[in-house]
Amino acid sequence: MSSSHFFLGGDLPVNRLGFGAMRLCGQPGNFGPFPDWEAGKHLLRRAFELGINFIDTAHAYGPGWNELLIGEALVGTQQTIYVATKGGVEKTAHDRVFPDGRPEQLRLRCEESLHRLGVPRIDLYQLHRPDPAVPFLESVEALAQLRREGKIRHIGLSNVTLEQLQAALAVVPVASIQNRYNWNERKDDSMVEFCLQQNIAYLPWGPLAAQPFAPDAPLSHDLRLAELARTHQATPSQVALAWLLQRAPNIIVIPGTTSVAHLEENVAARKIALEEDSLREA
Repeated sequence: MSSSHFFLGGDLPVNRLGFGAMRLCGQPGNFGPFPDWEAGKHLLRRAFELGINFIDTAHAYGPGWNELLIGEALVGTQQTIYVATKGGVEKTAHDRVFPDGRPEQLRLRCEESLHRLGVPRIDLYQLHRPDPAVPFLESVEALAQLRREGKIRHIGLSNVTLEQLQAALAVVPVASIQNRYNWNERKDDSMVEFCLQQNIAYLPWGPLAAQPFAPDAPLSHDLRLAELARTHQATPSQVALAWLLQRAPNIIVIPGTTSVAHLEENVAARKIALEEDSLREA
């Protein structure tokens, strides 16, 4: 099995099973504050206890409320926790989401994120989505400037093509890519391989194949996953996470949940070692 850690940006030792915090918001549409605020903080602190040291969030989650919850959960923790957040998407209602990659807007959202998270510098700041109304490299250069100013440590890109990543690399080092990728959806295979060659972390969103804003994933209906789950005395979701962890050593998996029991189930996927034959046939 590949290493349990990846050095994000070459210097941050990130546990390759992290936590995606998006669902710790109000519903529908991950809009508004999480209704049981203290339970949300308890779940995050339980994640820290289980060895998770990488949390992924975004300005658009809430918006803002998710970062504020994480910031409160971080207070008093003795572990080193690396936080990734994103700017470049605005949410004004649960069903009103749109890109805004203007440099001035990215700066504003980055500074707000610093305040809500209560950190002097953001470990990984990601462009949430390219804005078709703004030249892509203008958004990238805005992040490069924030990095030069010490507001962010590393830059990531989300929902981008391989061509966009290559263009960005000519401007600034890119530490991570966050695109949709899972057992069922593998159109990004070439991106995974390119990132591996370049020592860039790959953070698959939708790692359990759930659709945005939907509560459940369809993995339980996959016959091959069900067979492997029986063999390993695991759940189909655990096998899907284990497959991602073994797919490439630069993959950092960030499943999310609002349940401590489900969190513990996800973490247990780290112990599943899929046979080489299973990986080839998957």
